[in-house]
Amino acid sequence: MIIVSACLAGIKCNWEGKAKPCKRVMELVKNNKAITVCPEQLGGLNTPRIPAEQKGNKVITKEGKDVTSEFNQGAKISLNIALENNCTKAILKSKSPSCGCGLIHDGTFTKKLIKGDGVFTKLLKKERIKVINEKDL
Repeated sequence: MIIVSACLAGIKCNWEGKAKPCKRVMELVKNNKAITVCPEQLGGLNTPRIPAEQKGNKVITKEGKDVTSEFNQGAKISLNIALENNCTKAILKSKSPSCGCGLIHDGTFTKKLIKGDGVFTKLLKKERIKVINEKDL
């Protein structure tokens, strides 16, 4: 089984309240080969929500609010879903503070990217679950 970012499956759950549909991900879900999660929603954040970026070990909104605990909680819940469903792979939304894989925004809200992984991605990698983003499909 594959765990995927819900926004890639066409669910309107990103920070803007929009989906980022990826045809291949949607087909995997439709064929019962993938399950969806939105770690940010599972952590209790609203949709739409103020954009957030990682800054060091914290996740901070554009307005300066620390939402690290919500991101951590959502990542843990999402990881449990992946483990309960014997997921061996993940396809997650690129650049996201939760789901980014390899590159994330730098915390300045200037669209600058740095090497790094989202909060959920880090947990998946610790469990040796292979993570790619939609651009690597």
